[in-house]
Amino acid sequence: MENCIFCDIASKILPKEFLYEDNELMAFTDIKPLAPVHILIVPKEHIASINSLKESHKNLIGNMFLLAKEMAKDYEISEGYKITFNTGRKGGQLIDHLHLHLMGGWKEDQ
Repeated sequence: MENCIFCDIASKILPKEFLYEDNELMAFTDIKPLAPVHILIVPKEHIASINSLKESHKNLIGNMFLLAKEMAKDYEISEGYKITFNTGRKGGQLIDHLHLHLMGGWKEDQ
């Protein structure tokens, strides 16, 4: 998709250091983190938002959640973390490309 920063990252037009990458997903740190650990898990296929999902995306979404679980373990936040999808501007979505926010690492008193 033209003018999509995540598509440009997926196609290597824009350089980005990946924490994880396979043929369908990429993961990297959020540039404006809201938590000590704030990772974005992004499909390489352009999907504008949850509202654009199709039946054919079931495995992709499942894989996003499984990767989030594994990354939470790898980044030692598996005892407590948040997973968020923002949908539409009114839902806080700033980039029109589906992405999962994995956030954690807060101290217990926060």
